Amino acid sequence: MNCHQPVSQPRCTHAIPLSLIHKGESVRVKCVCGKDETRRFLINLGFVENAEVTVITETDGNVIVSLKGTRLAVSKAMARRVMTA
Repeated sequence: MNCHQPVSQPRCTHAIPLSLIHKGESVRVKCVCGKDETRRFLINLGFVENAEVTVITETDGNVIVSLKGTRLAVSKAMARRVMTA
């Protein structure tokens, strides 16, 4: 797994992909995984370390989240790249 920081390091230990978080749950971003372009895209949306994310709902293969006071829709594939705890 190509993470911003390797999963074996403390901040990503026991991290859960955002795609597995249930509706109504709030979590904190631990790291963002994937290719550099994917990581940059997600980080630019606000998925940065310790950012609080609340899952609003899941619809049509997208995850709708609240992040920094804004609602965002990200695909399940992208949500799998955001590691949370």
